Amino acid sequence: MLKGKKISFIGGGKMGSALIKGILAHNLIAPGKVTVADVVEGQLEELRKTYGVLATKDNKKAVGEADIIILAVKPQNMTEVLEGISGGIDTGKLIITIAAGISTGFIEEHLKKGARVMRVMPNTPALIGEGAAAIARGSHATDEDLALTLHIFDAVGITVTVKEDLMDAVTGLSGSGPAYAFVIIDALADAGVNMGLARDIAVKLSAQTLLGAAKLCLIGDKHPAALKDMVTSPGGTTIAGLQAIEEGKLRATMMAAVEAATLRAKELGRKK
Repeated sequence: MLKGKKISFIGGGKMGSALIKGILAHNLIAPGKVTVADVVEGQLEELRKTYGVLATKDNKKAVGEADIIILAVKPQNMTEVLEGISGGIDTGKLIITIAAGISTGFIEEHLKKGARVMRVMPNTPALIGEGAAAIARGSHATDEDLALTLHIFDAVGITVTVKEDLMDAVTGLSGSGPAYAFVIIDALADAGVNMGLARDIAVKLSAQTLLGAAKLCLIGDKHPAALKDMVTSPGGTTIAGLQAIEEGKLRATMMAAVEAATLRAKELGRKK
């Protein structure tokens, strides 16, 4: 599907780098067909050496040579970036934005009339092909644009399509979600160490436990609550642990975290 096409990343930070690695690892495109533009010379050099992609500090150059442009810049920098590249973008190019809080409408307003824009919220596990991404289409994007975007992001994890007004909620849940999971893994490991386990063993057990539990949710048809009940015996160890979790209000805290991140995504969109 990407045969003969060129992709340019505007922004080579953590998410941009994760996507570059994932796309190349799955052989969607040759490194020589990928260009990354960034203001940080050290980051460009690292990407050039690691992945063999083309690198430049010139956004206009990167845009001019691309069929697909992935905007991987911070939301607060989006206006400046769009103003700098708008002259080099026509309706023949597909624009994919992965910036939190930035709507397709905002991108379209800063580009030529009829600009084809897709909005995606991926997350960092895309680095190892285990990402979760939600996709929404702009007003001028075609079915082919949607298929192409799904093709790119399916290569680095799973994708879902949502209405754009739900993208901030996606940002709060799966976009920020890996950080929540890392905190839980770290907390479980600390608990294991407190109970006498060596740190490396505790971390390995914690991480694999969350990984295995997640896979059970994805490959089966049981609700997470039903899976929880399968582990919970009357008067046993698990129910004792679950009681402590409820007393500590972990469920309410996680819900509050997603809400706070969602509201912040909306705020970033307003400040762009």
